Amino acid sequence: MALREVYKPKDITEVLQLLDKYKDKGKIIAGGTDLIIDLKERAIDPEVLIDIATLEELKGIAFKGSYIEIGAATTFAEMMDHVITKEKTPALVKAARSIGSPQIRNTATIGGNICNASPAADMLPVLLALDASIILKDLEGEKTILLEQVLKGKGKIDIERNQLLSYVKFKAPVDGEGLSFEKLGFRKALAIAKIALGVFVEVENNKCKEIRIGSGAIHNRAIRESKIEDYFRGKILSDAVIEEGSELFQEEVRERLINRSSGEFKREAIKGIFTTAMKTALSTIKS
Repeated sequence: MALREVYKPKDITEVLQLLDKYKDKGKIIAGGTDLIIDLKERAIDPEVLIDIATLEELKGIAFKGSYIEIGAATTFAEMMDHVITKEKTPALVKAARSIGSPQIRNTATIGGNICNASPAADMLPVLLALDASIILKDLEGEKTILLEQVLKGKGKIDIERNQLLSYVKFKAPVDGEGLSFEKLGFRKALAIAKIALGVFVEVENNKCKEIRIGSGAIHNRAIRESKIEDYFRGKILSDAVIEEGSELFQEEVRERLINRSSGEFKREAIKGIFTTAMKTALSTIKS
């Protein structure tokens, strides 16, 4: 296949018509920070590109009831500067700020970060901690599905060729709830995550009522750490409990990466980064 045409549709309906027409021959482009590299390296070879970067219907951040909705074509720079994300989800802003250079943040989009499905994608751990869903549209309508359910492996995402990821949505944290994002990379600039964590915690009567831990770069995809979550639920979050939970996390990483060259480093590193993420999440809780 050789690229022969680029479409710039005027609205979502036209995008969906093009996706339905070209299916496996077409590819969505928004920021293009990953896709352009894939094209140059012949990792993908579409006939048609469908450019959604300037579609206002797919941009912006808004409250919809108790949920925050972010358009798939919203850039990381826009997320960093928006009053809603700055006030309600500073951990999400921190994740956006950690991505690439200013030029990349001005171009790359939240939808592209999800669809690229990199195990080391910075945005995914904190979105998983928020229990985020994505809204998929096609010509027959739309459906909402948990982000966790569509991540299938490195570069693999369970979205049909005729479906458009239009929005990301999650409940805004409220009183009694905290959220954090922590990342470990080897370089200060343009650092690809060696470990990234998002932690959501809800405390009631001094006990952990709910916890969600999203991790990146310690599996073949970003995942929820259900075993570690189960340990914390119902416990008073003392330093000793956090210490024991971090040691459990270490063992989980050791078993998961036992045949990987980076396994020992990540096993040692996870304890510190998780402890920091946990205590930061707790420090953000408003009573």
